[in-house]
Amino acid sequence: MSRASTPSPVTFLPTSALLILVGLGGMALLLNFTLPTLWPRWLFYFLIVCAGTGLAMPFSAYLNHRFPSDPPTRSQVILRQALWVGIFAATLAWLQNGRVFNGALAIIIGLGFGGIEYVLRLRERSQWNP
Repeated sequence: MSRASTPSPVTFLPTSALLILVGLGGMALLLNFTLPTLWPRWLFYFLIVCAGTGLAMPFSAYLNHRFPSDPPTRSQVILRQALWVGIFAATLAWLQNGRVFNGALAIIIGLGFGGIEYVLRLRERSQWNP
């Protein structure tokens, strides 16, 4: 019986490039052509999530390919891990906007996101497949 393996990091490059283009290109347009009202502010956070996810996806794919796990990592897991990085970046930007950002809080939030991902991966490993 053949087992599926972790996808190659090269397969994530088009998606990553698209997310980076949308995130950073949209951010450039947003910062140059809008005023900081409510909807552009929410768009700013969305574009940070897109850019952060696109930038983290190749690294996540490479690490999961380089250090395989049992069961093998699927594409959805790599996308989810990259999305955690994008959400983390947007959360830090939101905290900075409220002038409450500091290094200790960033570490605590990062450990919280890492803990959530660890529990999700633990749940995936515990699923029984005959």
